[in-house]
Amino acid sequence: MKKSIFLLLLFTFLGIQLQKAQVNLSVYSEISIVTAGPGDELYEKFGHSAIRIKDPVLNLDIIYNYGIFDFNAPNFYTNFAQGKMYYLLAKYDFKYFLNSYKRDRRWVKQQVLNLNQQEKQAYFGYLETNALKENATYLYDPFFNNCATKLRDITKDVFKNKVIFETEGIKENKSLRSLMNQELYYNSWGNLGINLIAGTILDVKRKPEAHMYLPDFVYSLFKNASVKSNDKEKQLVLREDVILNFEEKRNSEFSLFSPLIILTFITLIVIFITYKDYEKNSRTKIVDFLVFFITGFVGLILVYLWLFSSHKTAPNNFNILWAFLPNLILAFLVSKSILKTWFKRYLMLLLLFLLVIPVFWVFKIQVFPIAIIPLLLLLFVRYIFLYKYLLSSKK
Repeated sequence: MKKSIFLLLLFTFLGIQLQKAQVNLSVYSEISIVTAGPGDELYEKFGHSAIRIKDPVLNLDIIYNYGIFDFNAPNFYTNFAQGKMYYLLAKYDFKYFLNSYKRDRRWVKQQVLNLNQQEKQAYFGYLETNALKENATYLYDPFFNNCATKLRDITKDVFKNKVIFETEGIKENKSLRSLMNQELYYNSWGNLGINLIAGTILDVKRKPEAHMYLPDFVYSLFKNASVKSNDKEKQLVLREDVILNFEEKRNSEFSLFSPLIILTFITLIVIFITYKDYEKNSRTKIVDFLVFFITGFVGLILVYLWLFSSHKTAPNNFNILWAFLPNLILAFLVSKSILKTWFKRYLMLLLLFLLVIPVFWVFKIQVFPIAIIPLLLLLFVRYIFLYKYLLSSKK
């Protein structure tokens, strides 16, 4: 989960170029699973996983990094919106990889795999094939096909599914959303954004191997994994090394500009305006326009992601119950003085949707971001007011 244009240039111009002919690793070679701690950027919050191959005889010390992407790549944002996030496997000198984490003060650990010579060569050959220009790019998915899941899948492929990941001590039947929420501070814009665009697929209970979309779980499950080799079972990890021993950055981002505080502040303002409107039996049209336009616009984004993108997590997103797409059209009607009587039935439908959300939440059909609680209150109060206003209005 590491982005760096610098690394792209680095592995191109300074990366180790092995001969096209098969290179045979020596008996002193080591293949390691490398895990790094979280960083400051949103895409770094989950940590990172990569594979290291070291051979002192061949003077090799290479990192295979499946987490490279480029914001400046052609059509990057268009592809992202369509769910086509292309990442790259980059192969370059381990010292450059390590220097970037040292600079960011992020811890780095490695787990040296317990492989015989044939297994080392198979692992090496697999990575070298993946690193070829025609194979290096892959379709990234943050939950199902990322830098962490790649390491799990490669290891299973090399050992032809003879790897046994020990799950003792790891709670089963946790959802991918609950795991994500442990990594992202609940009151952050990143947490809010991801939870808004992700549907019920993230709320499905998963077995521990599915947890390995997170580097921490790659580390935990590899730690006690075993593999059947030559009709014998052996520990997959030979030893563990702490390479950089920095203190892990705390998962806290308290700010006066956090979503919960901002949305609470906006909710209090709208409730105050609504109270004044109620006292005067009037209506602040700009408030109604903004409420309907913003919720409708958010609904438009969610519907687009659901129906027209390739994002696996976008379908069945019940945030559309409050971010209701037709509100985008209704925004231009509520800005006028005259409201039709049919609008009362529409408001009843919106209120019903708001009442359904807590039911879905309690039964974990879909877990919603905590930061939207003030927003739901705002909508409920304003919709109730508009309904009563229509009942009392003679216009």
